[in-house]
Amino acid sequence: MVKENATPLEKLFGSKTRTKLLALFFEDTSKSFYVREITRVIEEQINSVRRELINLESIGIVKNDTYDNKVYYSANPKHPFSHALSEIFSAKVGDAKEVEVKRTSWEDYVKPVKNYLDGLIVTNRVPGEEGIDMLIIGDDKTKKLTHWAEVVEKKMGKPLNYVIMSTGDYSYRKSVKDRFLVELMEMNITEIYDPERIIKEA
Repeated sequence: MVKENATPLEKLFGSKTRTKLLALFFEDTSKSFYVREITRVIEEQINSVRRELINLESIGIVKNDTYDNKVYYSANPKHPFSHALSEIFSAKVGDAKEVEVKRTSWEDYVKPVKNYLDGLIVTNRVPGEEGIDMLIIGDDKTKKLTHWAEVVEKKMGKPLNYVIMSTGDYSYRKSVKDRFLVELMEMNITEIYDPERIIKEA
C-alpha cells in the first residue's frame, strides 16, 4: 500500500523502493550494480531491494549478469518500456539540483576533508571490471574520510568501490611496487588530487 505522502512517481510505480531502483537503472542504462551496492546507494533494506528486483526481473524490465562470482543487475534496454523509463528518469528531465551536483568538480568535492586527505585517485572503472573507483589516501582515524566517501557516493548517484589507505601505508606500498597500486595506475584514471605530491613525486 502506497502512503498518502508518497511522491507522484511512488504512487505511479507502487513503492518507494521500486521507484528508487528504476531511477538507479534507467538514469543510465549502461550501468550495472550488485545488491549490496544498490542498498547502499538507494538507502533501502536489502530484503526490500531483493523483493523488488525479483518483481522487476519477472516482467523483464531488469536483467542480471554474473561477473567475478557477483550478480550484477541493470536495466533491460530491449524491454518495450525501456525508452519511456529512460525519459522519465534521465538527468535531462530530473531535478535541477541533482544535475548541478553531478557537475561538481573534484576540487569542490574534497573541500570538506582537505585537512584529512593527502591524495585521491579516481578511475573510470567499468562495472564488473577488476579494480576500484577511488583510492583515498589520508588520516581516517576519526572516520571522516569514510563518511566523506559515502557522501560522494550519494552525490554521484552510483555505488563506488573505494579503498581508504593511510599515507604511510601508501608510501610503503609504492616503494615496494605493490601489485595493487601498480594495477591501479594502469587503469583509466580520470582524476588525481595530490596536494602533498605523494602520488606524483616532485
